Amino acid sequence: MNDVMELFNNGSPETVSTSVRLLLLLTVLSLAPSILILMTCFTRIVIVLSFVRTALATQQMPPNQVLIGLSLFLTFFIMAPTLQEVNDNALTPLFNEEITLEEASDRATVPFKEFMSKHTRQKDLELFLSYSKSDTPESVQDIPLTSLVPAFALSEIKTAFQIGFMIFIPFLVIDMVVASVLMSMGMMMLPPVMISLPFKILLFVLVDGWYLVIKSLLQSF
Repeated sequence: MNDVMELFNNGSPETVSTSVRLLLLLTVLSLAPSILILMTCFTRIVIVLSFVRTALATQQMPPNQVLIGLSLFLTFFIMAPTLQEVNDNALTPLFNEEITLEEASDRATVPFKEFMSKHTRQKDLELFLSYSKSDTPESVQDIPLTSLVPAFALSEIKTAFQIGFMIFIPFLVIDMVVASVLMSMGMMMLPPVMISLPFKILLFVLVDGWYLVIKSLLQSF
């Protein structure tokens, strides 16, 4: 404990640099969940995978931990070029004391702005820019994060719901067919979901559904 207090009380340049690094690390760790959810592709992936599970009507299969874990690894895979650019242009020069903390912050936001702007609808961005009465940005770097982040999140949710709707269609057809057959046989007291579930799982396995869903998600970015 005394060593930690001496670290922050000491005024030497080396100690100050170490203190800034610790402060930066704590700040990033505290904001990591928000950055992960709202500034990456995690939102779209986890919503689409949840739609797949709901369309299959398999309740908690796959479990939430599996869906979130898969979403995390897919997010890191898709965001790898962006994160690498942030590390090369911002973190490494900062830790080598080549740039200041403010310059590192400005450099780190540029790759995220470029990624988010590619997947943000113009209408969504204009909504937040007009509400905040901000000037029309001349480039991606001029877009304020306070407007770009919510616009990107809104666009991602809409895109995920569109993909989810397309996923629901074939399973909805199976439910309708099974319900019609049961009604024609006079078995109205038998839940159609109980009969259609094996057929939906069989169809999903035969077409290699998880592969197709993941492939579609990767291609959407």
